[in-house]
Amino acid sequence: MSQHTPLHAGWRLTAAVGSPVPDNVATATVPATVPGCVHTDLLAAGLIEDPYLDDNETRLSWIGRAGWVYETTFDWTPGDQTGTDLVCEGLDTVATITVNDVEAGRTSNMHVGHRFPVRHLLREGENRIAVRFGSAYGYAERTRDFLGDRPNAYPEPFGFIRKNACNFGWDWGPTLVTAGIWRPIELHEWTARLARVRPLVTVDDGVGKVRLHIDLDDDTAGPLTIAVRIDGNRVDVPVTDPTAETVVDIDVPGARLWWPRGYGEQPLYDLDVELLGEDGTVHDTWSRRVGFRTVTLNTEPDEHGRQYTVEVNGRPIWVRGVNWIPDDVFVAGITRERLAERFAQAVDANVNFLRVWGGGIYESRDFYELADELGLMVGQDFLFACAAYPEEQPIAGHVEAEARDNVVRLASHPSLVLWTGNNENIWGHEDWGWKDELGELTWGAGYYFETLPSIVEELDPTRPYWPGSPWSGSNDLHPNDPAHGNMHIWDVWNTHDYTHYLTYTPRFAAEFGYQAPPAYATLRRALSDEVLAPDSPGMAHHQKAADGDLKLRRGLDAHFGEPADFDDWHWLTQLNQARALSLGISHFRSLRPVCTGTIMWQLNDCWPVTSWAAVDGDGRRKPLWYALREVYADRLLTVQERDGAPVLFGVNDSGAAWDAPVEITRMSFDGRVLAKHTATLHADSHGTARIDLAAETATPEYDRGELLLAEADGHRAWWFFGRDKDLAYPEADFEATAEPVEGGYAVRVEARSLLRDLTLFPDRVDPQATVDTAMVTLLPGESTVFTVSAPEGLDPVAFTVAPVLRCVNDTRR
Repeated sequence: MSQHTPLHAGWRLTAAVGSPVPDNVATATVPATVPGCVHTDLLAAGLIEDPYLDDNETRLSWIGRAGWVYETTFDWTPGDQTGTDLVCEGLDTVATITVNDVEAGRTSNMHVGHRFPVRHLLREGENRIAVRFGSAYGYAERTRDFLGDRPNAYPEPFGFIRKNACNFGWDWGPTLVTAGIWRPIELHEWTARLARVRPLVTVDDGVGKVRLHIDLDDDTAGPLTIAVRIDGNRVDVPVTDPTAETVVDIDVPGARLWWPRGYGEQPLYDLDVELLGEDGTVHDTWSRRVGFRTVTLNTEPDEHGRQYTVEVNGRPIWVRGVNWIPDDVFVAGITRERLAERFAQAVDANVNFLRVWGGGIYESRDFYELADELGLMVGQDFLFACAAYPEEQPIAGHVEAEARDNVVRLASHPSLVLWTGNNENIWGHEDWGWKDELGELTWGAGYYFETLPSIVEELDPTRPYWPGSPWSGSNDLHPNDPAHGNMHIWDVWNTHDYTHYLTYTPRFAAEFGYQAPPAYATLRRALSDEVLAPDSPGMAHHQKAADGDLKLRRGLDAHFGEPADFDDWHWLTQLNQARALSLGISHFRSLRPVCTGTIMWQLNDCWPVTSWAAVDGDGRRKPLWYALREVYADRLLTVQERDGAPVLFGVNDSGAAWDAPVEITRMSFDGRVLAKHTATLHADSHGTARIDLAAETATPEYDRGELLLAEADGHRAWWFFGRDKDLAYPEADFEATAEPVEGGYAVRVEARSLLRDLTLFPDRVDPQATVDTAMVTLLPGESTVFTVSAPEGLDPVAFTVAPVLRCVNDTRR
């Protein structure tokens, strides 16, 4: 039997001799956590300040320009096995590995695992391993100088090293260029082993089918057998040639189908592979959980352009998606528990699709196993983002190696439904002035249109591949054509108000978003600014987007006018973000079946920052998260404008038809009914219904002081006839009371006037506190209860007053 010995203990970290580091670091040897990285080890040793706080990041750039040495010792006794390998699942990034002072191997790709034969270097008793990391900056800059510079979105050389690009800074992330042993490292001893297992899992006429392509390493010189088991079925296949690939087929009659969440269940089957010797000795094992389903991407032309429809088990799926970035700058510290928390937030917001963005990492086994279990579809970008990439060596070889490694590594996961070639590079080549700058230099087209699709077709033909996000499906069309394929919408935020979403009819909106600051408690933990202001030092440093604060101000000017103070600014920018995404997504959902999905930017953050995220860097939910939960609900009632008049849509993504009486009321802000329209809503399962309103209901007499309210089956949709700053809101008048209950507090609000988007911010009372809902609009005489989860002993009154309890019309001073 092969033996796996983790090598995670006893590591020490030192700066390489001659590296440009502070004196106290140059002379230090500190304990190292493996998996981990240099930044977190130096932080734990008290040698650097927390890079997430204030502007500490700016004083740590030397870490990415230094060399680093990780060392440990371990005892080894030769066993019966004949092969001994050092297995490194992830080294970040430019590394030389020595065993007992003899070089065992070199790496310069963070995104691929490595295996080095070391038996000949080991000795009985104590052995020493060292991993020497060179400067990622130095490597990238040398490669850039050798191959020729190429344009990108940021003044950093991330396109010249196979490392997560966002380490070099992004418009939501800090520049913290890491080094370290970022995934597990172990000693693997074997006599015969399963070198590679590549499962292709499909279903045909109710029969689950698994075809395994298996490569071996064999030192036995004896007969071998591969045994495969799944769901009580077993197949044994003799190995006729251990130097060639062995193919094993096994069927599961009556296999239950794996479905995306909202469309069915997610049954998973244990798939076990054993490599057996002549006497039944188990030499090696491999196990995964698989799900049976088919997936296609329908990109056929139609009367509207070119489709972009994800189909699972032959059924079109309306994608309710979010973009995913690495959940921490220091990716080695992202635990399964943390991913489970973030995935729960996605599921609770009615999300069914995660797009793993191309400037991060190929996500972990934990990530994909959780997605498999929860029914979250995943689209994984190959790791190219916002840059022209060279197609020459050494980059080309690294790209092919990492693509092959990760396509095979992730092949067992039913949640993975799509590979995409890059993020915005085809669009960038077309529109961002790259062509003149590049001249005859390569820029990545060969990867996206040749190398990557051929690797996916060769190694995993069960999944679709699409060259880019965005891409229109043809080089004869603009790559970001709304009528063809998938598109990104970034004129909203960059240049236009969010109401500009209403001018789009996208086939599939794969990126769009709007910024807001993180939760108040997150700001107060991360910033030492004595007085917070949009432009105070800490706030300014934690705003990474070009002209980000000016764009936030433009959005406020368009809808609310000048905030009175920071508390109003914080509340209204968060509300504006939620409104922007709610308007865009509800509009796009009303366009089905022409539009087949949205992937908003973005679910999560990697540190405390003003950004497009729904969940901030400390894991706190912004108002946007609550808006997503509503606008991505299985059943959505929404009023949209068509031909200058409000129209009601019922969007039904549930598994049953939606039949309900619906009442649409035009009323004054003081609650007087001015007109009423009743109708019957019928929306097929995974369908949409449209209800046109009677003119007397749809047309206001006084647009500054009237609204529409549509109600059906407990669902509500609101329509106001103008922007907030132009409306004649009444002064907010309400009674709020709070009382302790088990696990927290119940906050009851009784409205004596219209209260628009009533929201509670419990983290302002205690950083641990959370609330169950947000942005509740009440008519005069109505009431609601907020359930706050919080520690005991807090002052209940604090939950009932500003700046904790807010509504839009309490800013009308």
